[in-house]
Amino acid sequence: MAVSRKFVRKFPLAQVHAHPLAELCDIGLLQSIHTLYTNLPQPAPQQVAVALSGGVDSAVLALHMAVWAHALELPLHCFHVHHGLQEIADQWSLHVQKLASLIGASIHIERVNVDLLSGTGIEAAARDARYHAFQMLCQRTGVQHVFVAHHQDDQAETVLLRLLRGSGPTGLGAMAPISPRDGFTVLRPWLDIPRSRIVAVGELMSQRLGWTAVQDSTNLNDDYTRGAVRERLKPHLNERWQGWQKILTRHAKLSRDTAQLLEEVAAEDLQKLDYRKRDHSFDLKSWRELSTVRQAQVIRHWLALAGLKMPTEARLDDMMRQMRTLHALGFDRQMQVKHGAFYVICRQGRVILQQYA
Repeated sequence: MAVSRKFVRKFPLAQVHAHPLAELCDIGLLQSIHTLYTNLPQPAPQQVAVALSGGVDSAVLALHMAVWAHALELPLHCFHVHHGLQEIADQWSLHVQKLASLIGASIHIERVNVDLLSGTGIEAAARDARYHAFQMLCQRTGVQHVFVAHHQDDQAETVLLRLLRGSGPTGLGAMAPISPRDGFTVLRPWLDIPRSRIVAVGELMSQRLGWTAVQDSTNLNDDYTRGAVRERLKPHLNERWQGWQKILTRHAKLSRDTAQLLEEVAAEDLQKLDYRKRDHSFDLKSWRELSTVRQAQVIRHWLALAGLKMPTEARLDDMMRQMRTLHALGFDRQMQVKHGAFYVICRQGRVILQQYA
C-alpha cells in the first residue's frame, strides 16, 4: 500500500543542503522545480519521474530532481527511451544507467520503434514514440508526473518554428509548464531558464562525478527542422538581437493567456447557442448572429470538445461558408462537410457531428 505523502509548500532548504550532491546544484534551478510542484493540483504526487536522454539538459535536471525528491522523501524514477535510430543508442542506455546509480534513482528503459513512414517527419514521429513510451512507463510504475528538461532556448525555438508555420495563439503558446496527457502529466520547470545556466552545472557534474553527458549529433544537423534553426538562424539572432530567447518565451506566455481567454469566450458563446451535450449540437440561426471571428472560434471549440483535430483554414472557411449560405436556395438543401472520422451536417436547424462508417 502506498504511503500518503504530505504536500510540502515551503522550499525544503535545510533538507536540500543535507544531500551529498547538493553542492553541485544551482539553488535557483531547485527552486524552479519546487515552485512548479507547488502549482500542481492536489493531492500531492506520491512519486515522480524525470525523462533522461543522457544529454546535458536532462542529466542536470535528473541531478536536481534527485536532490529535491530526496528532500521531500519522494521516490524518483528515471525514464529513458531507446529510439533505436542511432548505432550509439545502446551505449547511451548504459550511460544513463550509470548516472541513475550515481544520483540514487531507479532507471527504466523503454525501447520503441519510430514510425518513419508516418508522414509527419522523423522529429515528430520520434516525439510521438517517446511520449507513448512515457505513457507505458507511467502505467508500469504508477507514476503520474514526468519532469522534462525543456528550457528557455527550447521554448524560443518552438515559438520561432510555429511563427514560421503560421500558428495562431494556441500554437504560439508553445510548451506549457504543466501539460496533461493521456494517463500522465508532463512538467517543465525550466522554461524560463537559459540553457547556458544548465550547461554550467553540467560542466561541474562532469568534473566532480566523472560522468559526461552524451552529444546527440541530430541536435545540430540542419537536415532536421530544429537543427536548421540552431545552425542557421540562431547565430544571426544571437548577434543582432541579444536576449531574443527571453522575449519569445514571454511571447509564448502572452499567447497562452490569449488562447485561454479565447477558449473562455468560445465556451460562453457555445452555451448561448443552445448547445446540447447529448448530441453535441448547437443552433445554426444563433451561430449566424455572432461576428465572423467568434463564429470561427466557436467551431474550433466545438470540434475540440469532441476530441477532433483543428481544421485547416481552408476547411474551416468552407465549413463556415456552407453554414452561412445553407437554406438560402431552399430548405431542401443539405450541408455535409467531412472532418476526420465525422461529417459536420445540419438537421432541423441544428449543426451536429455524424460519424461515417
